[in-house]
Amino acid sequence: MAIVAKQLVRSLRDVGIRHVFGIPSGGWIDYMDAIREVDGLDFVLVAHEGAGGVMADVCSRITGAPGACFGTFGPGATNLSTGVGGAFLDRSPMLAFTDEMPDHLLGRRVQMNIDHQTLFRPITKQTTRLQTDRVSETVIDAAHLAVAEVPGPVHIGLPAGMATLDATGAVVQFHPSGSLPPPAPEILDRMEKLFAQARKPLLAVGLNATRFDVRSLIVKIAEQGRIPVVLTPMAKGMLTEHHASYAGVLFHALSDTVAVTHQEADLVIGIGYDPVEFSYEEWLPGVPLIHIDTTGTDIDTTVHDLACDVVGDIQPALERLAGLDMTHTGWDLDALAERRSAMFRRLAPPPGPFGPRAALDILRRILPDEGIMACDVGAHTHLIGQMWLTPEPGMQLMTNGWSSMGFGIPAAIAAGLCLPDRPVCAVIGDGGFLMSAGEMDTAARLGLKVVFVLLTDRSLSLIRIKQQRKGYGEYGTPIRTGGHGMGNNFLGVPVLTADDPEMYRTALEHAFAADGPVIVEALIDGSEYDDLIL
Repeated sequence: MAIVAKQLVRSLRDVGIRHVFGIPSGGWIDYMDAIREVDGLDFVLVAHEGAGGVMADVCSRITGAPGACFGTFGPGATNLSTGVGGAFLDRSPMLAFTDEMPDHLLGRRVQMNIDHQTLFRPITKQTTRLQTDRVSETVIDAAHLAVAEVPGPVHIGLPAGMATLDATGAVVQFHPSGSLPPPAPEILDRMEKLFAQARKPLLAVGLNATRFDVRSLIVKIAEQGRIPVVLTPMAKGMLTEHHASYAGVLFHALSDTVAVTHQEADLVIGIGYDPVEFSYEEWLPGVPLIHIDTTGTDIDTTVHDLACDVVGDIQPALERLAGLDMTHTGWDLDALAERRSAMFRRLAPPPGPFGPRAALDILRRILPDEGIMACDVGAHTHLIGQMWLTPEPGMQLMTNGWSSMGFGIPAAIAAGLCLPDRPVCAVIGDGGFLMSAGEMDTAARLGLKVVFVLLTDRSLSLIRIKQQRKGYGEYGTPIRTGGHGMGNNFLGVPVLTADDPEMYRTALEHAFAADGPVIVEALIDGSEYDDLIL
């Protein structure tokens, strides 16, 4: 009979988990020792539990298996909750573990004690508490729930003192969930009739579509019907930026240009569209909506016409659309091409001071085609969302449901761990860097070949722009006013600094050729954002 710690750890391995991220406690050391003895599973010490949660989130996106992370009592759990919330709203399967008080101390006034079950309930699909007779069952049930539609985190509390007790329950096997049921036939019939009546249908593709093998169907529908496609930021890569039907990314830079297209539509077809990224109400023209997703949509039906909610497996609905006659559609793709070209011309680096467009353009040219880029949250995210060429889903990692600053660095570390043979970089602004700078120690300790591009403009530029547009003075947004420099090394990571395009290009080439992590700090003019972010 195995002890609780060993049975739990073996269940994690059987689920497909390869890394558990966190900061250990006295109670966790029994689980760590069990991890040490299991091939193919590692505990990764991080600088902050929130970053550990982000790493678990991104590992799940890359591998398809749930991510895993740990935090101790009280502050460990509240730190961890930031990463767990990211998995919840960015739709990533995760198992989040925390210490909890033993039964006799629950509800007592004890150091570091809060109710973790209540803490995690709003930001998980389920929260539960481990018992000695249900160790394997609890982990496997949690994994099944985490990967089921819509994916997300499950929290498991680990009562103190339980790790070394005998696990008396049976060992349960993990079986990945089966396929979703198809949409009801009468709903598909209604969808077909609505499509037949439309002359200018528009496809709006969201993050949920990236989890299914439907990219080729989306391309087929767009090409057969000469139909424009808009993407949400986390769906980048579902259609390449140079495709004839590509109309742009909602919500990000130059969204007014994208709006010229979607406001001409007489029918919108949302495919895997999750309003957690950008609600329909923010942009939807006054036309019927067909929503195709694994769950029903969230929209104010007193204002908008939800003409058809196609719920179930996405693929049968798209196959039905792809088989329809599309000779009645009437979009002018030449006009769309002109708008697209004009948009990318505006996103091209202008002459003058070294700015974020030049920094991103040069990085995109140097990063190999198979490279992965993770970006943090800030003004630069809006440029990346529109201008970064993304050949496939998952090659540009961002958070847009949770949208937490501090995402970029741990996301790139997770990508480097999961994809050691692929070039990986991160793009971070000043604010995001300060929130997760401690993870440079993690990257150095792991010896990861990750390039961290720090865009330094010494300001929270996105907030500064919003202040200006309300007529307010700049207040509370300057960062690092004492100077830019970190020296040539930060927490064991070499730092290369550049303040012009050629110096920056050379720094990137050296960084990608290095055997470990490198920070490339680009000293940029942040005023360039002002006319691009709407």
